[in-house]
Amino acid sequence: MRGLILGALVLPLALVGCSPAAVTSEAPMQSADASACAARGGEMKQVGRLQSWQCVIRYADAGKRCTDGDQCQGDCRVEGNSGLTPGAAVTGVCQATSDRFGCHTPVEDGRAGATLCID
Repeated sequence: MRGLILGALVLPLALVGCSPAAVTSEAPMQSADASACAARGGEMKQVGRLQSWQCVIRYADAGKRCTDGDQCQGDCRVEGNSGLTPGAAVTGVCQATSDRFGCHTPVEDGRAGATLCID
């Protein structure tokens, strides 16, 4: 009986190292994914809290002043946890890369949206 109980406790601990998050974040990128990303002008990077591999593309208009996302390759935004009141008049900048993680306030029609923080 003790062996059965001990086995029930040890097995889950042994399997923790095999969780999908652990395998995904450390697994080498498949060359097809990396090649497709490079063809789009991107670079494979580990991003977010889970450090998942994603193709991150740098936008040519990064940092350009804007008042709406239609003026940018990516989004028009105020970077960081700005504390801006949604609806406030604001000028943003075009986002630098396609990496969606971190905090930012989207800008549409010259107005601040709700600040988003994405892990």
